[in-house]
Amino acid sequence: MARSSSGFVAGLTVAAIAAVGFLAFQASANVPDTLGKPSASVSAKSSAPKAPRDKKNPTALPSPSGTGARVVYSVGDDRVWLVGAGNKVKRTFKVTPGTVDPAAGTYAVTTRAGAVTGSDGTQIEHVVRFTLVNGVAIGFSAAVSGSTEAPDPEKKLGGIRASRADGDAMWAFATVGAKVVVVK
Repeated sequence: MARSSSGFVAGLTVAAIAAVGFLAFQASANVPDTLGKPSASVSAKSSAPKAPRDKKNPTALPSPSGTGARVVYSVGDDRVWLVGAGNKVKRTFKVTPGTVDPAAGTYAVTTRAGAVTGSDGTQIEHVVRFTLVNGVAIGFSAAVSGSTEAPDPEKKLGGIRASRADGDAMWAFATVGAKVVVVK
């Protein structure tokens, strides 16, 4: 009898997790683009000061970029840092941004997708979304083809493309709820 009870509980747990994931996805599609921005006066093309950089080590983690485990994305440097406990950088890599940039601020990963077709028609994998800007979803991904070419400047695209290896690392690191800090 205990076996059937544990199977029933496991089934309920799986159903609950699936329901929460579905609701989170629906909620992220309906979030106003002002949510998650540091203030109403900051726009997607903000004039916020650029985070100071170590001129001797341009791949050094920008300061200030927060504390704790987090993804740090520099819009100005087109670079990402995966930061673990104790401010230890686990990985840093260059990315190719979309045509729509997120405002500087702190966000959380809202949804993820293993494999989808991007807004530009490219097959992408390991999609990690963290905000919307004027209805455009902003997130990290990797093209299945491995391409990191610049997007069509005439389209409104929020995909921040990484190599497949870097996309794999992002996927493993940035689960739903993970902190994402955007700096200029």
